[in-house]
Amino acid sequence: MTDGVNMTDGATTGVKKSPLLSLPGAVLAEGPDEGVAAHYGDLFREQRALADGTGFVDQSHRGVVTVSGDDRLSWLHLLLTQHVEKLPPRQATEALVLSANGHIEHALYLVDDGTTTWMHVEPGTQGALLAYLESMKFFYRVETADATDAYAVVYLPAGSITAVPSEWAVRETAYGRDVFVPRAELESFAAKAAPPIGALALEALRIEAHRPRLGLETDHRTIPHELGWLETAVHLQKGCYRGQETVARVQNLGRPPRRLVFLHLDGSEVRLPGHGAPVRLASDGEDSRAIGFVTSSARHWELGPIALALVKRNTPEDAVLMAEQTAASQETVVAP
Repeated sequence: MTDGVNMTDGATTGVKKSPLLSLPGAVLAEGPDEGVAAHYGDLFREQRALADGTGFVDQSHRGVVTVSGDDRLSWLHLLLTQHVEKLPPRQATEALVLSANGHIEHALYLVDDGTTTWMHVEPGTQGALLAYLESMKFFYRVETADATDAYAVVYLPAGSITAVPSEWAVRETAYGRDVFVPRAELESFAAKAAPPIGALALEALRIEAHRPRLGLETDHRTIPHELGWLETAVHLQKGCYRGQETVARVQNLGRPPRRLVFLHLDGSEVRLPGHGAPVRLASDGEDSRAIGFVTSSARHWELGPIALALVKRNTPEDAVLMAEQTAASQETVVAP
């Protein structure tokens, strides 16, 4: 288990190694970010650079899926949790694919360029997503494709002045830009966007911002309400989609069984609690029953060791917690 991005049962296999691993200082990442650099020799410097709006993060291990055709947005609107039927060109959004029981199966980060909808997804998940999309085509005028071999995702932080060719698809958000770079031009674009910054730095800023990630903050029974994804990836007034009944029922009649919390970890501990580490009430002692588990952890250049965790909904918001053997104070992400 390494600091920052932690291993999960769904760790990717067969992921291509990025050509940017040949850059000076590159250290290969493990777990879900296998295939790109964890860092280039100075984790905290890289975090500061991202926070200042400089550099780029190689995300070329992520899956890229495209949908084209006249019916693409109206068709996706029927399948996804987000309202995309009239998504304007170049407007970034995110969406989920749920199971029939409302559990999260895929997280999609989308943008439409006027003729094609581009999306990037967690490494290794594009095959299953594409299979689902293909099974739902019926008579709609749509074409789906796995574009992972042809395009790589590069993240540019908010404030970056790196120029991007106008013909490339770009997702621009408050956090930065996801650029869909033709793989043949990945190395030349990276040279212009330098300095390179590793996946661990981006993970630390993601955790700081309380942004969930599929496969880390999710398990086989996670519903969107538990992670705060209702605010960014679910439209509560749109029509039916698979799993919509669960979303509506929990939103209108109940509360989710678990909730996401942000943890400030005791900095005196050398080792970070990894993904899946049990979380307990400190007042109940180390041998007490777990009330949740750590989903992601990182060392932050300003905040020190931090983490996200899923805990039981009724866990007191002011309770001191123990993440494995590490004391932790919590901040509320999803209210009880």
